[in-house]
Amino acid sequence: MTLETTADGSNTLFVPELDEHYHSVKGALTESQHIFIQMGLNHSQAENPHVLEIGFGTGLNAFLTLLEAEKQHREVCFTSIERYPLGEDIVRKLGYPEIIAPEASEKFYALHAAPWNRPVRLSPCFTLHKIEGDFTHFDFQSHYDVVYFDAFAPEKQPAMWSQPLFDHLYRQMNPGGILTTYCAKGVVRRMLQAAGFTVERLPGPPGGKREILRASKEI
Repeated sequence: MTLETTADGSNTLFVPELDEHYHSVKGALTESQHIFIQMGLNHSQAENPHVLEIGFGTGLNAFLTLLEAEKQHREVCFTSIERYPLGEDIVRKLGYPEIIAPEASEKFYALHAAPWNRPVRLSPCFTLHKIEGDFTHFDFQSHYDVVYFDAFAPEKQPAMWSQPLFDHLYRQMNPGGILTTYCAKGVVRRMLQAAGFTVERLPGPPGGKREILRASKEI
């Protein structure tokens, strides 16, 4: 696994075994902020949203969500499932707090240091529940208002993008819930629609993908 600097100056990780990056080389920070915060969290009408992230990865999405929750004084319960947690040495090299919010650097590292498989309140506005496990074999019991679907691409991890899994996510979402993903492939859009979602194609992040998807569960 190697560290790479993306077009907006933020870092991503490259996994040679998958020939895949954790975040877009067009801009890791720009991508996450646009897809998951602006088009996801900030679009949710839930007063105190329960967020589910598929793939904790670098912790970038969780960190941006924590910062946004504190900015809006909005309580967020954030659940994230990850099969392969990163080591502390790699996390430190990413350097996200230094370019995003140096004053909140301790909170970023607290996300990674938090114990797995139990909820931890990291601030008055943010509770984190990291699950170390395999999304394809995990039975979520809670219900969610927002889903960040940030798994590796379908051609790299096809088992993560299947009709039964999208059907399950639909059942676990509250009415009015939304799911956002960077992947706008037709096959993914059709699976989301078959699960029951209303799906929108939205403009992608500046300098990045042309389109992304947002799927909504009707109220």
